[in-house]
Amino acid sequence: MRNKNIDSPQNKPASFQYLIKQGNAPVPLSILDVATTGKGYSATEAINNSIEIAKLADQRGFARYWVAEHHAMPAVSTSSPAMLLSRLISETKQIRLGSGGMMLSNFPPLVIAEQFGMLQAMAPGRIDLGIGRAPGTNGLTAHALRRDLVGAEDFPAQVTELMHFLEDDFPEAHPYKDKVFAVPGLGQDRENGIPRSFNSPSLWLLGSSGYSAQLAGKLGLPFAFAAQLAPENLIAAFELYRKNFKPSDVLDKPHTIACFSVFAADNEEEAKIQTRSFSHSMLRMMSSQSYVIPSPEELKNYVYTDSEKYVLESWNEKIIKGTADQVVTRLNQFQKASGADEIMIASLGHSLNGMLHSTKLIADAYDMPTN
Repeated sequence: MRNKNIDSPQNKPASFQYLIKQGNAPVPLSILDVATTGKGYSATEAINNSIEIAKLADQRGFARYWVAEHHAMPAVSTSSPAMLLSRLISETKQIRLGSGGMMLSNFPPLVIAEQFGMLQAMAPGRIDLGIGRAPGTNGLTAHALRRDLVGAEDFPAQVTELMHFLEDDFPEAHPYKDKVFAVPGLGQDRENGIPRSFNSPSLWLLGSSGYSAQLAGKLGLPFAFAAQLAPENLIAAFELYRKNFKPSDVLDKPHTIACFSVFAADNEEEAKIQTRSFSHSMLRMMSSQSYVIPSPEELKNYVYTDSEKYVLESWNEKIIKGTADQVVTRLNQFQKASGADEIMIASLGHSLNGMLHSTKLIADAYDMPTN
């Protein structure tokens, strides 16, 4: 983790970059995945599709492939990012793999440090550890996950503890000092009496509000903003992050990712049909129903109430959709307005083939390499 350049793909060969066509500097493009599991698809099918997207991203020069943690949601199958990432290590060659993110409220910091230390040991220099504050699920499931209230209620302290486990640098008076350490990790090197052989995964703080933005700045960590949830807060959050940023052993200056929901299709109508299914699933969740992504066929005759229309359209507006050129134009506009150092996309719809095709279309629109 002690890496001034945070293992940025900007320091890698040009094949890891795409060019913002309206800008002047290379800006990496990455992928966020939740193994979307639309109605009628199995988890096995969804995960196999995620593997294909990761392989495509690796071949086309995407910078990062992150997996989000969610629980008890039929529409997603990524309850364990570390397990999926361990499979993707063997399926890819150069792309950085990581979490977007691990929810620190659900796990003791030591468990996360060990899981991602294991991943880093298997794929040195390719692992990102993005952490978030929310549970990634509903309140009842959150209770089943952690059993008590430790975690989200003291997020800054949990982040600090995780950082100490990753770097094996608890202060002298701390009860864990030289007694509790993450394996694989730097503590293992120390105990085995060997020079430092282990570099911790690159740590990121994630969020969709000003709270995490300010904390990331104060800790001198890179910050990834979930614009797929709250695009209206993106610019303000980045401003807070930069205003509060303090140089650290991790970063000399602020570094940001902006993540967006997207869906590119061969025509605008197909993109609208696919994303309507996803927006309908969010409508269900907002109505305390099971989070299921219905097929477009199911929705053809659905009659919405005025309140349902309002919720549906509010989620529709958050998704950048259309032809690949339309999606790329909007991503470029957001990047220019926010000054994001990197862009991340999450293709969200019902069709597994459609999400894979969306990724291909966007890669083509950015003239990304095909080797």
